Amino acid sequence: MASLFYENRLRQQGYLLIAGIDEVGRGPLAGPVVAAAVILPPTYSIKKLNDSKLLSARQRAHLFRQITAKAVAVGIGIAGHLEIDRLNIGRANRLAMERAVAKLLVKPDFLLLDGGRTRIKSDLPQQGLTGADRKSSAVAAASIIAKVTRDRIMQKYHYLFRQYRFDRHKGYGTAEHLRLLRAHGRSPIHRRSFRPVAALA
Repeated sequence: MASLFYENRLRQQGYLLIAGIDEVGRGPLAGPVVAAAVILPPTYSIKKLNDSKLLSARQRAHLFRQITAKAVAVGIGIAGHLEIDRLNIGRANRLAMERAVAKLLVKPDFLLLDGGRTRIKSDLPQQGLTGADRKSSAVAAASIIAKVTRDRIMQKYHYLFRQYRFDRHKGYGTAEHLRLLRAHGRSPIHRRSFRPVAALA
């Protein structure tokens, strides 16, 4: 379960506004990559914060409401499928994180990112932490915001392209998705640079 251990250690070093940053959607064959940046108050009361992948959809929705209500600031950044194809997923992922930080209405003084080697363009001090979405409350909160936001985007895409069942697999390369991709060809939101989609060209 995530805790404030890392945030408190940074506060002891003089950093007060610590933004946790995480992304969702590196692996799917369709749709955007979504990042979130969250600044939690020093004394918060959001229980059961954890990596979004370890929570049910209902738990994520409940925590999403709590985070948006209690956070000092929340920023969301999106890099779409066209940017992913043009830049590659790694660069698009960093771009989404940079956009999330830019959307924060309160400027942080430190960035805590999920991923030991993760770095973004910023004049702020930053640290990448392996497994941060399971260790840091701020990063766990960001993972939940990003996941719920992306799932809602893919739900909307489902209404536009019902034959692909984006409401079920959210664009990930499940057996069902691959079968539907072969049956219907690629949609306008499929990532053409990703191998199973490119193979249809």
